[in-house]
Amino acid sequence: MLTQNLGYPRIGINRELKKACEKYWAGGLDENQLQEIGSQERKKNWQVQKEAGVDLIPCNDFSFYDHVQDISFMLDVIPARFRSLEGKLSALDLYFAMCRGYQKDNLDVTAMEMTKWFDTNYHYIVPEFVKNQSFKLRNKKIIEEFLECKKNGVIDPKPVIVGPISFLLLGKEKESDFHRIDLIDSLTDVYIEFLKELSGYGCKYIQIDEPFLVTDLEDQVKETYSRVYRRIRNEIPDLKIILATYFDDLGKNLILAVDLPVYALHIDLIRGENQLENVLNTIPKDMILSLGIVDGRNIWKNNFETSLKLIDIAIQNHGFKKVWLAPSCSLLHCPYDLALETNEDSLPKEVKSWMAFAKQKLKELITLKKLKSIKENVYNELFTDLVFNAKLHAEKKISPLINNPKVENKLQRLLKNQAKRNSEFQIRIEKQDAKYGFGILPTTTIGSFPQTKEIRGKRSDFKKGEISEEEYESFIKSEIKNAVQWQENIGLDVLVHGEFERNDMVEYFGEQLDGFAFTENGWVQSYGSRGVKPPIIFGDVSRSKPMTVKWSQYAQSLTDKKMKGMLTGPITILQWSFVRNDQPRMLTAFQIADALREEVLDLEKAGIDIIQIDEPALREGLPLKQSRWEKYLNWAVKAFRICSLGLKDETQVHTHMCYSEFNDIIKAIADMDADVISIETSRSQMELLEVFSDFEYPNQIGPGVYDIHSPRISSVSEMKDLLEKASEIITIKNLWVNPDCGLKTRQWDEVKPALENMVKAAQMIRKEKVLNNHITIN
Repeated sequence: MLTQNLGYPRIGINRELKKACEKYWAGGLDENQLQEIGSQERKKNWQVQKEAGVDLIPCNDFSFYDHVQDISFMLDVIPARFRSLEGKLSALDLYFAMCRGYQKDNLDVTAMEMTKWFDTNYHYIVPEFVKNQSFKLRNKKIIEEFLECKKNGVIDPKPVIVGPISFLLLGKEKESDFHRIDLIDSLTDVYIEFLKELSGYGCKYIQIDEPFLVTDLEDQVKETYSRVYRRIRNEIPDLKIILATYFDDLGKNLILAVDLPVYALHIDLIRGENQLENVLNTIPKDMILSLGIVDGRNIWKNNFETSLKLIDIAIQNHGFKKVWLAPSCSLLHCPYDLALETNEDSLPKEVKSWMAFAKQKLKELITLKKLKSIKENVYNELFTDLVFNAKLHAEKKISPLINNPKVENKLQRLLKNQAKRNSEFQIRIEKQDAKYGFGILPTTTIGSFPQTKEIRGKRSDFKKGEISEEEYESFIKSEIKNAVQWQENIGLDVLVHGEFERNDMVEYFGEQLDGFAFTENGWVQSYGSRGVKPPIIFGDVSRSKPMTVKWSQYAQSLTDKKMKGMLTGPITILQWSFVRNDQPRMLTAFQIADALREEVLDLEKAGIDIIQIDEPALREGLPLKQSRWEKYLNWAVKAFRICSLGLKDETQVHTHMCYSEFNDIIKAIADMDADVISIETSRSQMELLEVFSDFEYPNQIGPGVYDIHSPRISSVSEMKDLLEKASEIITIKNLWVNPDCGLKTRQWDEVKPALENMVKAAQMIRKEKVLNNHITIN
């Protein structure tokens, strides 16, 4: 029985890669220095896995920004707008320009689109395909890292790459009259080229990830899978292909998957826990079955008793040597090492005892293998671990840290509530227009302003006790005051306080809610150099005191303009946390929603009557199979609506969503019944807005006109063009003007000119509309 790992975190145990990339972008490192840091991080990861005893260690799971973008760049899938940079930039800088955009030397090139990796909080760069797309090996990253891994003492490195069909399906067509799957034959040619070269260098195993096999597939795509993998097998018969699926069960694609001519099939038994019996009844006897038995997406300790039962079933039906053990998916989605967590104030000792990070998950994997190794001396050695594991899980079930009877009683009442505002939108919006009188194209931002080095430093000093609470709050008030004055000066209509007191849009709320715990070093990659430190929801959630009222109320006292209260929604808090696995996610979402409802009512009482409840992760939580969508959307929408129960009609509720395709869930978005929704649209050039027009979305919309995930500064004319496009799709009286997302990751020297340009663009269109159509504005 072999063990394999599907991928390992790559940003560095202390975020070394993040810091190095940002220093490189700022000009503080040269390319050789950055490449050396990348090499060091790869070597550390391989060493950790080697010392843990993993049999098949992955390579090519490292990336300076994104593993999907690595493939696009390796295969020369470079959009035409970036070709002007070839010869002017190094290969690495061209790669980064595609990810982040480029605005230097009189050149201004927009970044490629970014979206969520299936239902995770990881973002990938979306490949762009044209009708006559050509593919060639621009570089040999996968081969180079295989040889580097071998040089570092790994006997049989296992290169990892997203498969050709999933790669195409992850992308978008940028021309009409073709489907990207039509490109499969020429793409397969290049895959075969580098796979042959790998085989020639002694590569025995290749992990090809085809996560789309757990989704609903069209017949054309199913036929393509069979044809492509038969061709690869025929041309490279000696290469042992490990076909990896994850994030769900194979479902209707099971027969397709087991009929593919591959050496091993990996299945996810965490997200697809009920598929084992069907797989065992279907898989060929000569195919290796890799069991994704350790949770690669959450931080809870493995239940050895449950896992061993599944392993036993697999061995009895398929044979000891035909069963491998693995995490359910890449450990990219987990923090590095639980041993780094030493603060019992934020992470209680008992809660920590229930957890395992990436390094500990490797140990769990090897322990499970040893427990099934049938060697008496090894079993006796591990028997204590088995008993302790069972005892820990039994005690966890009844822990008072987890169970709060008051929350459970309130939850039963919420389950019966229809969760609707007092009046329909048309009645509410008439009252809101009369109260606020914004006129057409009101301008605002999504919420956060830059978290400067000084702000982060003051927060750190306060947490360490190096400055007093009075000194810290005085500093935050000063930042808010400056931000409010600047917003007034540039002419924004609805202001925000800037969220300078917040470390993270989820962590900040979790720190003030019961049922949450926190790590000091539990970073995971969200995109590029952006890391997040997800809170841990371990028990029943409730609110003991107001969380945001003080700062919103202070900001409102500084201005006669309207100040938005800013909250993170229940589904986003759920999705962007490590969530308890002992009850349905729906129940946890409703608990969070009820806590936020209390906060919303307190904001209204304090005079904050425009309240934004962000739900950027609503679509991210959508099940991968369409048959399960309705159930999820029903409870997700209800959780959002619980938040606004009891508000006056005049109180305006905003929400925000980013990097989502809305076509197939537009009715659910309408059912959320937010008065105003802001969405990311700038990178797609308002493409994402069209569905709101086709559906005749009844409420108001703020399409993003400033791409905040790029350092480039959008011009007035560029934003004006986007707003004019938007006004052709959505009636202008329903349009708001805002950036794509919050601005905490940007610098003030980018934000200030961009937002000034945004306001100017809105003002220019207002004047034009008044002159041409005699529209009255306030």
